Amino acid sequence: MTLEAVLASVHLLAILTLVVFLSSQAALCRVEWMNAAVVQRLARLDMIYGIVAVVLLLTGLARLFWGVKGMGGYMASPLFHLKMSLFILAALLSIKPTLSFRRWRKTLVASGQLPAAEEVAQTRKWVMWQAHVVPVIAVVAIFWARGM
Repeated sequence: MTLEAVLASVHLLAILTLVVFLSSQAALCRVEWMNAAVVQRLARLDMIYGIVAVVLLLTGLARLFWGVKGMGGYMASPLFHLKMSLFILAALLSIKPTLSFRRWRKTLVASGQLPAAEEVAQTRKWVMWQAHVVPVIAVVAIFWARGM
């Protein structure tokens, strides 16, 4: 029971942390706010976001294998599969912003050049898509936890 509580707690902390860093990216990735400090900060935020996403995935897998419900309890639920599909979608949506933030930082360090306004706006759209998918995962988890 203690292991389940620890895994659930770390999983929940990872979810909350993921939302904080994704929200920070969404807040900062704006054409009107783009400067050298923001480019550096976005790259750092994205790195932390990626680490937290891995922690979230690992704690979720740990709950799947060692949790109270057992693998059968998870695999039998269509909402589990929906939740995993949405997590994969969010991960796929994060690839373009990650590559953009890294490229922007590399360009900034090499030449001092900031990203073009159109690219910032386009990257923000990808971040916002992620920011809209992640809460849906939480809603699905709530319904699933209630036995629906």
